[in-house]
Amino acid sequence: MLKINFRDSAQLALELDSILSAYAVKHSSGKNRLHPDTDDKFRTRFQVDRDRILHSKPFRRLKNKTQVFAPKTGDHFRDRLTHTLEVSQIARSLARILSLNEDLAEVIALSHDLGHTPFGHAGEYALRECMQKFGLYFEHNEQSQIVVSDLNLNLEVIEGLQKHQTPYDQATNEFINATLEAQIVNYADEIAYHNHDLDDGIRSGILAVEDFSQLALFKKAAVLLPPDLDPINDRLKFISQIMKIMIEDLVTESYRLIKENNIATLEDVYKCQTKLVQFSKEMKLDVLEMRKYLYQNFYHHLSVTNQTEQGQHIIKSLFDFYLSHPEKLPSTFQGRIESDENNVIIIKDYIAGMTDNYATNKFKEYALS
Repeated sequence: MLKINFRDSAQLALELDSILSAYAVKHSSGKNRLHPDTDDKFRTRFQVDRDRILHSKPFRRLKNKTQVFAPKTGDHFRDRLTHTLEVSQIARSLARILSLNEDLAEVIALSHDLGHTPFGHAGEYALRECMQKFGLYFEHNEQSQIVVSDLNLNLEVIEGLQKHQTPYDQATNEFINATLEAQIVNYADEIAYHNHDLDDGIRSGILAVEDFSQLALFKKAAVLLPPDLDPINDRLKFISQIMKIMIEDLVTESYRLIKENNIATLEDVYKCQTKLVQFSKEMKLDVLEMRKYLYQNFYHHLSVTNQTEQGQHIIKSLFDFYLSHPEKLPSTFQGRIESDENNVIIIKDYIAGMTDNYATNKFKEYALS
């Protein structure tokens, strides 16, 4: 007769911890939550966090927020939600290879863009300009922490959001002593957007085959693939191979750095003054080449900038409108006004949470053109 074993959350946590590296964040111990919370019967603490994110409204709204192209551009271009899911998949894979906490890496990845504005990074820059007029600032990673504040997530997740960093996210800050799970999400994000943006650029027809096929990473991928593949029609095979090359390099270099710095415990990770998850020097140059190529040939292409300029206009117009007409804010935000909170902060939170479609419709509703 088949024997069925049910594991409660405590048993599951211990079983998962048994296969983790000594320097990984553990399921069964750690910093826990800011506010005490009842343990779930069957889910570990980071699995509970993951589900709180997945069932939240800000997560659902990511499906109508721009990655590079506006969601209305086409069904197969990435939006902020599909980007997030791709980051999550890569982060889990990296965590598994490095024997780190997959669930923690997944939660950080799923929540890292919850504070992003509509209209992509262009929208973020527009809202930042609006806030700077009042001596304030906007950064979507900081906004992500505000968005999840009501979910009472584990402090290791909040720390991962605080120290999330890519060339586009908090690029001027210096975060060293983050958990390895947080560090791999940084690179999962970078690997995801470089490759899916390359795919979207090729799909759109903006990127020319004679140009992108000259990239060092594209050439390295081509050597490992059948010679009869077409860079356009078979581009996903090329891009998949590029991702594999980047991941293998990241894993190899990270293992080397962990060993070189004598990392044996989680405390060693926190004390280490070197980023332990990194590309090799050669890969950093190859990735930089790809990033510059995307900037020059894709992100600054007229068909992309036309969309972003319109999005920035919408955000700035809505910001000014709500400053003059705070009574037009939804009732949930009206309650915050009544508590004497700064109107600028309230308007920032409201606009940052909008989808592209919602912001555009409000812009039309108030005839702000």
